[in-house]
Amino acid sequence: MPLIQRRMREIPVDGGFVKKLSIFAVSVLAALIGLSGSALAQSAQILPLPDSPVATDIPGARELPDPNIIYKVVFDISKSSPTIDEVNPGLISIARYFNTLAKYGVPADHRKIVIVLHQGGTEMILNSAAFKARNDGHDNPNIAMIRSMKKAGIDFRVCGQAVLGRKIETDTIMPEIELDLWALTTITNLELRGYIHVAGN
Repeated sequence: MPLIQRRMREIPVDGGFVKKLSIFAVSVLAALIGLSGSALAQSAQILPLPDSPVATDIPGARELPDPNIIYKVVFDISKSSPTIDEVNPGLISIARYFNTLAKYGVPADHRKIVIVLHQGGTEMILNSAAFKARNDGHDNPNIAMIRSMKKAGIDFRVCGQAVLGRKIETDTIMPEIELDLWALTTITNLELRGYIHVAGN
């Protein structure tokens, strides 16, 4: 009977024993792979904004979110929704970016995102009653998303000049949104503090 040496002992190699050992090893490996795949799938589903989109994986992509980078980004939204009952596309785009950072392992304290609302994007700041009064009884479709984004750690600012120009009473502004002097001042101040400005939303 052939022998193999292991840990200074001679162990007889039996055909049945080797077969059972091989089956056991394959079973353990399959279980580990299954657990690993399950863990990856579960982690991919844990997003800060679970009701919002996330970027689709691109095999071989060169640039990916880097967990070691602190992402200080200020976005501005200056356009209204195409229709009165539609969530502003700018919010959806920013939510997708935020989710994508999280998906690729960027920790919460490295995701420093600010949204500045001005010009055509100003009226999304209104609470439900004020929005209805200005828009023939239509609900503000952005309220739920703004609340969830704020809860996830995204900071909202609104241009004070736009608020004045549109004759918006400050007590009708959603509590999740901070009132600033002027969008231009907010954006330039944040840029000087190290934020990157992404415009065009």
